[in-house]
Amino acid sequence: MSPGYCAFYEECGRNPLIEGSLIPPIVPCLNYSRARQLTGQHYRKLKQVCPILDHGENNTRACCSLKQLSSLEMSLTLSKAVLIRCPTCAENFAHLHCINTCSPNQSQTVKITKVMNITQLGETKEVVVGYQAFLSTTFADGAFQSCQNVRIPATGGLAIATMCGRYGAKLCNPQRWYDFQGDSSNGLAPLDIDFRLVKEGDTEGLPKGVIPYNGRALMCNETTPSGGQVCSCQDCQESCPSVSHPPPPPGPFRLLGTDGFLVISLILLCLLLFRLIDPSEVTCAERNSMAAQAFLSLEFRNWGTFMATYPLTVLLLSAAVVAVFAAGLKSIELITDPVELWSAPDSRARQEKDFHDTHFDPFFRTNQLILTAPDRKGHIYDSLLFGLQNFSGIVSKDLIIELLELQKRIQFWSDDLNRTASLKDVCFAPLSPNNVSLTDCAVNSLPQYFQNSIDNINAKVNMTELGVTKEVDWRDHLIYCLNSPLSFKDITDLGLSCMADYGAPVFSFLAVGGYENDDFTNAEALIMTFSLNNYARNNPKFKVAMQWEKEFLKIVQDYQKSPANNFTFAYMAERSLEDEINRTTAEDIPIFMISYAVIFVYIAVALGEYSSWKRILVDSKFLVGLGGILVVGCSVLASMGFYSWIGIPSSLVVLQVVPFLVLAVGADNIFIFVLEFQRDVRRPGEKREEQIGRVLGNVAPSMLLCSLSESVCFFLGALSTMPAVKTFALYAALAVLMDFILQMTAFVALLSLDARRQDNNRCELLCCVTVSAQHPKKPNEGFLLPLMRKYYAPVLLHRYTRILVMFVFIFMLCGSVFLMFNVTVGLDQELAMPQGSYMLDYFKYLYKYFEVGVPVYFVTKRGFNFTTVEGMNAVCSSVGCDQFSLTQKIQYATNYPDQSYIAIPANSWVDDFIDWLNPGSKCCRLYNANINNGTFCPASELAQRCRRKCMVAPPDGVLRPNVTQFDRYLPDFLGNRPDLQCPKGGLGAYDKAVVKDASGEIIASRFMAYHTPLTNSQEFTAALLKSRELAHNITMGMRQIPGTSPDFEVFPYTLTNVFYEQYLTVVPEGLFNISLCLLPTFVVCCLLLGLDLRSGLLNLITIIMIVVDTVGVMTLWDIDYNAVALINLVTAVGISVEFVSHMTRSFALSTKPSHVERAMEATANMGSAVFAGVAMTNLPGILVLAFAKAQLIQIFFFRLNLVITLLGLAHGLIFLPVLLSYFGTSTFFFHAFLGEPMTLKIQLCSISEQCKSGLL
Repeated sequence: MSPGYCAFYEECGRNPLIEGSLIPPIVPCLNYSRARQLTGQHYRKLKQVCPILDHGENNTRACCSLKQLSSLEMSLTLSKAVLIRCPTCAENFAHLHCINTCSPNQSQTVKITKVMNITQLGETKEVVVGYQAFLSTTFADGAFQSCQNVRIPATGGLAIATMCGRYGAKLCNPQRWYDFQGDSSNGLAPLDIDFRLVKEGDTEGLPKGVIPYNGRALMCNETTPSGGQVCSCQDCQESCPSVSHPPPPPGPFRLLGTDGFLVISLILLCLLLFRLIDPSEVTCAERNSMAAQAFLSLEFRNWGTFMATYPLTVLLLSAAVVAVFAAGLKSIELITDPVELWSAPDSRARQEKDFHDTHFDPFFRTNQLILTAPDRKGHIYDSLLFGLQNFSGIVSKDLIIELLELQKRIQFWSDDLNRTASLKDVCFAPLSPNNVSLTDCAVNSLPQYFQNSIDNINAKVNMTELGVTKEVDWRDHLIYCLNSPLSFKDITDLGLSCMADYGAPVFSFLAVGGYENDDFTNAEALIMTFSLNNYARNNPKFKVAMQWEKEFLKIVQDYQKSPANNFTFAYMAERSLEDEINRTTAEDIPIFMISYAVIFVYIAVALGEYSSWKRILVDSKFLVGLGGILVVGCSVLASMGFYSWIGIPSSLVVLQVVPFLVLAVGADNIFIFVLEFQRDVRRPGEKREEQIGRVLGNVAPSMLLCSLSESVCFFLGALSTMPAVKTFALYAALAVLMDFILQMTAFVALLSLDARRQDNNRCELLCCVTVSAQHPKKPNEGFLLPLMRKYYAPVLLHRYTRILVMFVFIFMLCGSVFLMFNVTVGLDQELAMPQGSYMLDYFKYLYKYFEVGVPVYFVTKRGFNFTTVEGMNAVCSSVGCDQFSLTQKIQYATNYPDQSYIAIPANSWVDDFIDWLNPGSKCCRLYNANINNGTFCPASELAQRCRRKCMVAPPDGVLRPNVTQFDRYLPDFLGNRPDLQCPKGGLGAYDKAVVKDASGEIIASRFMAYHTPLTNSQEFTAALLKSRELAHNITMGMRQIPGTSPDFEVFPYTLTNVFYEQYLTVVPEGLFNISLCLLPTFVVCCLLLGLDLRSGLLNLITIIMIVVDTVGVMTLWDIDYNAVALINLVTAVGISVEFVSHMTRSFALSTKPSHVERAMEATANMGSAVFAGVAMTNLPGILVLAFAKAQLIQIFFFRLNLVITLLGLAHGLIFLPVLLSYFGTSTFFFHAFLGEPMTLKIQLCSISEQCKSGLL
């Protein structure tokens, strides 16, 4: 072949071998002739389309006609729509096709392989329908490398994925890239081009006279000859600046080469044990507290006598007060929305959610199926086009059709719409938001690759490739679409589109799951997702959406039970979490009722005296026990009613935890009061009412100490920012306070009535029946008191036992300190589900089969000017953009997904808007002046009607609209539906991503990326933290742009942020809340014991040890630390007060001469009451909770409360007596309190003088 000759020239009509092409397949005439010299319009057109061939108007020859240049321009326009963001790539792409079509030496680089005769207008012509194009590998590789990283901002994917056929971006190489371009079955190539890539100097096998084209392909970091700028970093790795690797996450805290917390715990253990070596008795300190103790005892004595004297009146008034409070329950509001429950309205995540949902639509409602077929065998398919391909058992034709039929089932009658409703009434339809039809609904599933058409799935056709004819069917189409989901036409003779019937692509990770290395057809699962609009709860369509989801769940559940079902699958609806939580709460109510019943039976039995069988019905305390339970119930009702009156909503946590807490407090006080009364002997001449008053005077200060400590503790706990913790603390504080008030009134009156009945030897429940046997005169000590006095206390407080106890408990404390720093923070959402819930299967499938995580939006607020060149450059990532722009920084983060938790870069409406405006594509055109007054003309309109471009190409290729152009064309871009002619249209992808105010200022916009798969709360929390760090970095950079408001902000928004934000602060929040709870226990103890700082400190130390040990056991028993655990730890402080404070006060007021004897007395007298009242009240009820279905109840109410009760019991009845025996206060002479006022005053003065003089 000679230089300067053409192989073909001019257009000769349509290719008769191609049907269903996306653009007219016009082919050239076979014409071996000299290249033509170009002049005039012909030359100017060549200079515009193929500047690489321009050598001046009088010195330029080419092998293409004006018509061919116009067709080539139209073809290149389609490609430039996605490649123009990298001018070098677009130039190289045009370079290749200009050489093939127009090169003056065409006959040297092209060899005709197939011609046909066609008849047009009665004239038969010979046309070229296939040829070979010879390229050097140097040019081919260079051109490919300049394009292989160009991105499509709308999807975050690579443009090369749409231009490499079945191979996708990952397996694409130069040969496969060119093969796709030359494949006439792709819907774009008008004829078959067989690209032959030849190494330089390799002439073997070359046809005679052929010289492979060896032009120079530009590198992506070079400027183009026409002045185009270098490609951006996002599209060209060579253009990227040097970005340092992010620092690795901090390692574990270490000291001396080992775990630092372990070292600290060992040092603490040694220090505490060293302090224990020589315990010394503590001398008496100055006391000024006797008057306070005497005052409290006398006041409660008088109060008790008065209450016992008028029991019926007191009970009636108490009932009236409770009724007034409880009446508020008629307007009670229960919080069931997890967002309202766990995220404070003024928290950052909540404010960000409110901002997002206000300016953009709330995140759509997701309803999903993940289907597998583990028992079905796969097969190997020998494809004509793709070779041997593995197909798993789930990827089979019959299952795809079955999935399609399931997809179409859901419809129902809607009372809200007064007609039959279906998916189209509530679905998310991004490309057709108005007048929605069923095919407009965003349903992502594998059948969408066939446009949900059974005919398309069943389609098959014989196809010839390289001389081999075979049948192609659904499998060939599926292979192609899974690797190239953005294609409008596959490369098979089926000619089917890969786009979903609603007009958008279905990405492979949304259709199949459980695959490796992009081997999609060998996937283990099919995924089907229905997206519904997230209407406001007061919108009638919200009820329709909820009803649709209910029908969806019903149909899916019925289908799962059907014997004809061939799938094993998991499923969920948007409403599923709330439904399952509410269901399990209702199912576990009987468990709680049984628990309360067990506690009631225990209290009723344990309070009885049982001196003889004859008096068993007289001495039993069934009604007293019932009264105690009613007092607890009334206090809870009064608390709930009061807060309902003032508009503070309740929650299921309150209903489940507060009664247990108040029961523990109330039962303890009841036992202390009743047992003290039973152990007391009425003095000569003393009335029964006076005895009750005197006994109340003895024990009420202790009851006040505990109740006031707990109530103040919980009121301070209400300072928490977590709504669930705050609500619980408020309800618990008032309930504990009301419980104490009712015990001081109604229960005293009830005990007085019961004492009168018992004095008259009347049977309980059968008050008319009397017995002859008399009540014994000696006090009734019961079973526990003698046992603890005779055996337990002496053994516990033996010299060697005390040392052993101190060692064991100090060791436990130090070990728990170490374990506390290793507790897991978080709450996996599976734990909120009951055992056996279908949601547990869904979470398992989700973590196993999904290949990407949840979307994350980077949202901009008001205060940034997008309309300026500087503003656009600070956001975009195409040519001319800042190297550290918003989208570019997100791109850098995806390079380190293990640390950033971002897998897919953000889409960018700014980038696509700029590309959409580029005159190199046909997206933004204007009607001719005489048609529609020069308004926007969509790409689907004929070129003759829309000859004007919106903008003129700039010399440097960096296109930026001015402010007027930006404001004029942005609405057109956002409303332009994407199609083959203009894939950059913003409708669907961006129409809701940009929000303007009335003045036209952009007040909010968003850029969507994807997280990596997140499988537990620790990963969700880390992803939130990292995305916030990235957003802050972006914010700081964008604030440097001139004109940006100083308070401008970018923040990340993910649907899950409101749930996981609490774990960023739950540790300091917990320390703050627990510290607030510990403070009143110390202060109140000191005050009510008369400024006894030592007793208050010992009390505080023991409670702290209980809390620390509880957290340590949480680590060992796999109980995560979270808001629910925090509520229980706050409760632990309250219950610990019951175990500890009664003992501390009993010791402080003992009259025994030595510390050990006082500890023995306190252990026997008060320890038996605490054991019977707190431990034995809690334990039976807690054990019943082990049978609850809800995992949250099993873990955080059974396990954790069991730990709290056992540790409280151990510290209160084992450790505290020993601690007091070493470090407790000196003798307090409490017996002086019980004298008459005048005697008491003399004794107090005497004691005060002795203390001052140092005699005590």
